Formats: sequence, structure tokens, C-alpha cells
Amino acid sequence: MAHTPHDIGVAKHIGRYSDAVEAAPGLRWLYSAGTPGMTKTGEVPADIESQSRLAWENVLELLRDAGMTTADLVKVTTSLIDAGDIPAYARVRTAMLGDVRPAFMLQIVSQLVRPEIRVEIEVIAAAR
Repeated sequence: MAHTPHDIGVAKHIGRYSDAVEAAPGLRWLYSAGTPGMTKTGEVPADIESQSRLAWENVLELLRDAGMTTADLVKVTTSLIDAGDIPAYARVRTAMLGDVRPAFMLQIVSQLVRPEIRVEIEVIAAAR
């Protein structure tokens, strides 16, 4: 196994993620930019669920292009502009990741790069 979760017990009280994840030596690393819920033509849906799904689909495509899967995720950082969007985002995230539990950070920010963007996802992945 390329990744070893380390849990001190805090994460289980908040959500489906690991407190920390250790990657084995000698792996290839992928660092993504903040990836919004935007189509290839630059369109941004109005609702958080559609944006979250698109953002995760964009992340999955980045992983595939690098020969990786969600199982290779080490760390996910998500930025939302509204705390009220957390439940909808969490449902989509759970559907996309299933039982995969990378280290995870969710932050609420006042604005992202364009006013219509409600979510951005940044990932770090590692694989052989």
C-alpha cells in the first residue's frame, strides 16, 4: 500500500477523512491548482451541487491523466464561499470518493477568483 492513514481520533468526530496520510518513499507526486466546478467551455452552474460534481469530475480527470485514481489522493483542500454549502458539497464528495479517506481540509473563504464560483478543490496525490 502506497499510503498509510494516521488517525489521532479527531477526524472521526467531523467527517470521512484521515487526520494525516503518509506516502511511501519513491512515489510520483501530483499537485493540482484550485479546480473549480467549471465546464471545459468556461460555464459555471449556479448551484453548489452541480459545481461540486463538476469540480470533482475535473479533479478525477487530472488524476486519470497522471495515471492515478482517488486511491492515490494524499490531501484534499476545499474552499467554499458559504458555510451553508457544506452539506451539499459533502454529499457529492462522499459519492465521488466512497471509502477513500485522504487528509482533508475545508475552509470558508469570502470569495474565489470569479464571483460565480462557489467551490474550488485542490489535491495532492502520490502513486508509483
